[in-house]
Parts: sequence; C-alpha cells; structure tokens
Amino acid sequence: MKGKGRFRPIRRQETLFRKYLSISLAIVLASFFLLGTVMLVFVSSFWQNEKSVLLQTNAKNIAELMENRDDVLGASNETTGLQMLTETFAANIEADIFVTDVSGTCLAGAYESSGLTESFTVEPWIMNSVLKNGEYRGNGTLSGVYKENYMIIGCAVERDGRVTGAVFATASLAALNSYRVEILRMFLWAAIAAFAIAFFAAWGFSFRMVQPLRKMAAAARSFGEGDFSVRVDESSQDEIGELAVAFNAMATSLADSECANRSFIANVSHELKTPMTTISGFIDGILDGTIPPDQEKKYLRIVSSETKRLSRLVRTMLDLSRIDNGELHLRMRRFDLTNTMLNALLSFEQRIEEKNLQILGLENAESLYVDGDPDMIHQVLYNLIENAVKFTPDGGYIALKMEKQPGKTYMAIRNSGPGIAPDEVEMVFDRFYKTDRSRNKDKTGMGLGLYIVRTIIRQHGGEITASSIPGDYTEFSFFLPDKQEEKKAETAPRLKEPIRSGRSDTVSKGKAPRAATGAKNRKESGKENRSSQKNKRKGNSV
Repeated sequence: MKGKGRFRPIRRQETLFRKYLSISLAIVLASFFLLGTVMLVFVSSFWQNEKSVLLQTNAKNIAELMENRDDVLGASNETTGLQMLTETFAANIEADIFVTDVSGTCLAGAYESSGLTESFTVEPWIMNSVLKNGEYRGNGTLSGVYKENYMIIGCAVERDGRVTGAVFATASLAALNSYRVEILRMFLWAAIAAFAIAFFAAWGFSFRMVQPLRKMAAAARSFGEGDFSVRVDESSQDEIGELAVAFNAMATSLADSECANRSFIANVSHELKTPMTTISGFIDGILDGTIPPDQEKKYLRIVSSETKRLSRLVRTMLDLSRIDNGELHLRMRRFDLTNTMLNALLSFEQRIEEKNLQILGLENAESLYVDGDPDMIHQVLYNLIENAVKFTPDGGYIALKMEKQPGKTYMAIRNSGPGIAPDEVEMVFDRFYKTDRSRNKDKTGMGLGLYIVRTIIRQHGGEITASSIPGDYTEFSFFLPDKQEEKKAETAPRLKEPIRSGRSDTVSKGKAPRAATGAKNRKESGKENRSSQKNKRKGNSV
C-alpha cells in the first residue's frame, strides 16, 4: 500500500507544558501540606503550654492564699470560703478547680469545664506525687472521673512546714481539638485561595516557558522541510534567549551549508559532465573516423587532459570524504621538504612557461628535512602552487621561501597579481568558499583546495595563514612543528634569499629554474622528453 510506512501509531503526548505545570502545582501542594502540618503542631504545642501555665499559675495562687490563712485546712467554717475561692478562679480561666486533703478527698471545688456535681477522691499515686514532689502534671481521666482526657495540674498546700492538702486545676483536651479544627478550617480556606492564585501563576509561567521552545520546534520542522529562513525571537535575557541565539546561528549555518552544498553539487555535476562529454565526443570521433588520423594525437592529448581533470576531481572528493569521516590518518616520517616542493612545482612546468612566470627563491635551495606525511605535504604544496600559477598574471612572479625556525619549519608561497580583498582573506580557507575574483578567473574550481590544505596542516600540528595587498601580491605561509631532533647530517642552512615583490635579476625572464623546467632539453632529446613527460604525469596524479 502506498504510503503505508509513513503512518505512525498515535499516542498521547506528554508535553513540557504539562510537566512544568504539574511540577509547579505539586511543589505548591507539598508546601501547603508541610506548612499546615508545621502550623498545627506549633499551634497545639503553644496551646498546651499556655493552658498548662495558666492552670499552674492559678493553682499556685490558691495554694498560697490557703497557706497564709490561720485556720486549719478542712475546718467546717472554712468550707464556704474555699468554695467561693475555687469558683472565682474557675470562672476566670474556664477550668475545673478543686481542693483536697492529704488523703485525696475533695473538700471544695468548682467545675466550670466538666460540670461535675458528685464528690470524688483523687488517686493515691497522684497524691503521693504531690506530697513528695510538691506538684503533679499529667493527662488522664482521674480513674474515670472524667469521660475524656483532661490536662491535670496539682500543687501542694503547705502550712507550718508540712503538706496539709493539694489544689488541682484541670482543663479538657477536647477544647484543643476544637481549636485545631478551627485553625485547620481557616488554613484550608486560605490555602484554596492561594492555590488558585498559584495555579494561574504556574500556568502563565509554564506557558511563557515553553512557548519559545514550541516556536523552535516549529522552526526545526521548517528546517526539515528545507526552509532555513525561519528565525526565533532572541529578546529573552535568560538561558532561553541564549538558546534562541544559538538556534538562529545554527539556522544561518545550515542555510549557508545548504547553499554551499547546492553550489557544490552543481559544480561537481558540471565538472563531471563537461570532461565526460568532451572525452566521449572525441573518442567517438576517432572510432567512427570523423576525426582524421593526422589529428588523432591532438585530440587524444585533449582526452588525456580531461581524464587528468576528472582524476583531480575524484581525488578532491575522496579527500573531502576522508576529512568529513575523520579518516585522515598521517604516515609520519622525516623527508626532504625542498625536494617535495620541487616535485610539486615540476607539475606546472608547462603552464609556468606558457604564462612566462618567474620563480624566485630557488637560487640557493638546499635540502630541508621536516617531520610529516610526505604525500599529504605534497598535496598541500601542489594546491598552493596551483593556486599561485592560476591567479598570477602573465609575466608575473612566484616567490618561494623556506627556513628553519626554533622548533618548526616555515614556508611561504607568494605570487603577484590582483590579490584578495581584505574582507575575504579570513574566509578563503572555508569550505566551498570562492572569492569574487576567483569566481571570474576560475570557473571550474569548487572552493575546496584551501580547505583541504588547512585541514592537513592542522593535522600535522601546524597552522596556515593568508595575507594579501590588493593589486600587489597574495601570500600563503605555514609552519610544521619538529617532532624530533634533527641529525647533523640532515641539518640544512636557511635560505638567505628573502621573498621579494619584484623580479630577480638572476633568473631570466620567462623561464623557470632548471630544477623546475626542462622544456628546452625536451626539444633536444626524445629520451629526456619522455622522462619529463613521465615526471609530469606523476606530479599530476599525486
């Protein structure tokens, strides 16, 4: 069935908004619960402490009043006075107050809290605590006197240095429960109001938090569809704002990369199509006899040139693939940089002579050994020299400089010409980048040569830079660090000839040094001609 693989099972999506809202509300509820629990515990403890102090204070006051009386506790004429005393205090504190003798028998009492009417006797162990310690504190029912738990405070009554009785003050703990319920009711109403406010605040906060992320998700979906023009708001000054800035930078980079990739594909397609068409046309012309036999060599040379062009294109693509896949592995050894440079220069011997270019800096060239991958460094030099030859005008110069510096080897390649605009110098090493001048000068280039050069140099632990004065020269310079101490036999003197913007008087106009050219000798000797052609083919295929 068409499009069957595109359908996915639908499941409920757990959005970030719901997570933020749920977490926020959970925190609010947990905070309310913790606050309510702490408040109830604190209120209960406070109520009990205050009630206990109140009961104890009044019991002691009554005991002191009784101690200062001259009459004996329990005398008949004192019963009425004790009753009035207890009723007065009990009414003020809304509690039960009663007076007992040393045996625990109740002599007088007022029961504002419980409403008791029958007389009773306090348990002996409670009286023993009063007689021994002078006081009693506890909760209970007085062995069933009360139907519920009461807070009980007892104080001894002393006269003439001996305990003659006790005063008890009691209060129902049920009032505490009522107090707790009332406090809890008030707290719940306040919590409900606060939770409603917190809910809307959390909803608004969560919405504002995830809204930029939703916009980024929508923009990412647009990117997936090939639209890189979408941008997100960067006004936020927090981490979301930083993410938005990074997101827009990524979008710009993707847009540039997509543009470069499209240009790259177009260039590659053109590079492949043009030489293949040329090769096919000329080969077919030779096979069907359209091209006369006396012209076959001419067109075969064109076929050979186009084949080498295809080979360079394939090599560049393979190098780029190795770089992207992290497969660029170096085969390090010590080699002669001067010889490698001359071999690379020899590959452009014919083009140098055709453009009547001068090669400077080779007058006193001697062996200079470095640590690196010879094949990779050959590619670096080949690309740099090719670039110099390509953009040097007829009759111009290419200056080479190599020298030993502390811990490294330095090399520079300078060519005369129009140069590079100052705002483009820093971008010439970017992938797929071509300067405005190179776009007009080099229609077939893909803007990868210098990118590969920089990658290789950095793999060696070195660095390459570009400098240019428009209308005067362009120079590429790099260094390679020494990986080991040089042997005396490998030590090479520095080149004393500096890079000059002018032309050398020691080099004849229009000819390269014999180290790099052999055109004249090729005309005189067929054997040398074949050898030179072999060397050229070897240089182009590296």
